[in-house]
Amino acid sequence: MDTDRIVGSAKEYAGRAEGAIGDMAGDAKTQASGKAREAAGTVQNLYGQAKDAVCDAADTAAGYAKDAYDNSGDTFRDGTQALSKKVKDNPLGSLLVAGGIGFALALLMSRPARRPPPRWRYYG
Repeated sequence: MDTDRIVGSAKEYAGRAEGAIGDMAGDAKTQASGKAREAAGTVQNLYGQAKDAVCDAADTAAGYAKDAYDNSGDTFRDGTQALSKKVKDNPLGSLLVAGGIGFALALLMSRPARRPPPRWRYYG
């Protein structure tokens, strides 16, 4: 709990008490001061509640991020194990796929750079 919430609640109750004393005494100045203190306490209490809500949301988001980070290694391991199982189940198909990818990469890397078409200049 935020200290602003505690202080705000205390001010709010003190303002209510001061306003009640002003009502009983018939003193408009004390009554107005009590209402002002009560309003200030309410605002401070609401500010503390907002700060608490932001802290809770940040803690929740940090928890989700930590869980995602902690579980990312498991996901990578699971994917690696699934790929390993596929290779063990079908070694010839895996070899053909790897060879096809290697052939495509070799073609892309061995192509000469594209040259722009020559510009013809006519001197006349």
